[in-house]
Amino acid sequence: MRNIVAASLPGLLLVSIASTALGQGPAINWEREKAEILQHYRALVQIDTTYGNETKVVEYLKNVLDRESIPSKTFAKDPNRANLLARLKGNGSKRPLLILAHTDVVAVQKEKWPVDPFGAVVKDGYIWGRGTIDDKDKLVTMLTIMILMKRSGAVLDRDLIFLAESGEEADPTGVGINFMVNQHFDEINAEFAITEGGTAKLENGRVTAVQIGTTEKVPRRARLVATGSSGHGSVPRIDNPLIHLGAAVAKIGTWEPPMHLNETTRTYFERLAGISPPDKAARYRALLDPQSAKPVQHYFAENEPAVYSMLRTSVVPTMLKAGVGANVIPSEAEATLDIRALPGEDIDEFYSEMKRVIDDPAVKIVPIPSTRPEAPASRLDTEMYRTIERVNQRMYPGSVTLPAMSTGASDMAQLRAKGIPSYGLGPAVTEEDRAQYGAHSDVERLLESSLYRFVEFTWNVVSEVVLKK
Repeated sequence: MRNIVAASLPGLLLVSIASTALGQGPAINWEREKAEILQHYRALVQIDTTYGNETKVVEYLKNVLDRESIPSKTFAKDPNRANLLARLKGNGSKRPLLILAHTDVVAVQKEKWPVDPFGAVVKDGYIWGRGTIDDKDKLVTMLTIMILMKRSGAVLDRDLIFLAESGEEADPTGVGINFMVNQHFDEINAEFAITEGGTAKLENGRVTAVQIGTTEKVPRRARLVATGSSGHGSVPRIDNPLIHLGAAVAKIGTWEPPMHLNETTRTYFERLAGISPPDKAARYRALLDPQSAKPVQHYFAENEPAVYSMLRTSVVPTMLKAGVGANVIPSEAEATLDIRALPGEDIDEFYSEMKRVIDDPAVKIVPIPSTRPEAPASRLDTEMYRTIERVNQRMYPGSVTLPAMSTGASDMAQLRAKGIPSYGLGPAVTEEDRAQYGAHSDVERLLESSLYRFVEFTWNVVSEVVLKK
């Protein structure tokens, strides 16, 4: 560690404390920073934080920050799942900027990996490992920004707050963002936040689009519970719960709730049409016209289901539970539905419509309490969003900036609900890597070159927003 830090010091002589005319902030010799970025990144991936043990990462981060004389502190509801917060003070002329990333990762099936999933193996131009995309690429990026900002000695117009949070993937007891928002909100209150939730499209070695997360669907899961008479499997019963549940699942599985575009998705498809080949552009434009949207939706349902999900509140059956034996008719059967509601969806009315679609008094809809609040979309006319657009054009001329609605969920929901406009960023990936090696995939990997460019991109965004003008 010490040797790598020392090796990067000559690069700091090239740092200009004053902002450039383009507002890019201190000039960084990124070639000289690569070794240190990669070392921290690999070290973070090598720490197994599968649904827990996040304190191990916090200890690593705290040691690094201490060496840089960056003050930090920890907040823990569970001692094994601590959150770390560091702050660089500004002159207070503007409200703080919060940069955050989560430290936990999802589980792995080791037999599916060609390398050690916690080895952070560098191979074929990629870094392989669980968390390389979700979310330790953002974690090392935010850490690097804090280090370089401190070393530069730059004067900040606003405090820069770094939060390494636990429990984003699995937080049943509220150890992460819910704990910080509910118990320590003053520590993270900010004008803007940036974190995961975006990506960049890499085609033939060129970034063609930078996708910024500005809103997301809301998890509104529910169970379908069918009841009837129990009995011996040798005697058929018309009130068999499995029969009623099966019919209900089939109806819901083929039901198509109405399509609705919001500001984010409408802008997304408009801009995407402008950079797409003629056949794709025609389909995206068709979605903008109610008269032509219906036929093209079925194309997306079959060929681009992620796009289809952006068009409506989605309902997907994911789990079934029933029975104790092959010769026993159970008195109850249930199915779990993963419902992802569009922002602004009247969920009570939606449940009522589901009930009408099922049309069976033997089947009840039982809502599952949501762990994430509904929150307004982050606006596209803010200083932060405009800065991201400018940095995109500066680093990737000709690339388009796309505001995007995530069909998944992130901890930006809690921040937006508290009035903090939050924007999701991410590194550049190819279509193949997005489909086969992305977040929660059997195997996860990130191009080494994309890691460095993402750190640079995020640094430029943060610098332009926090540095004294």
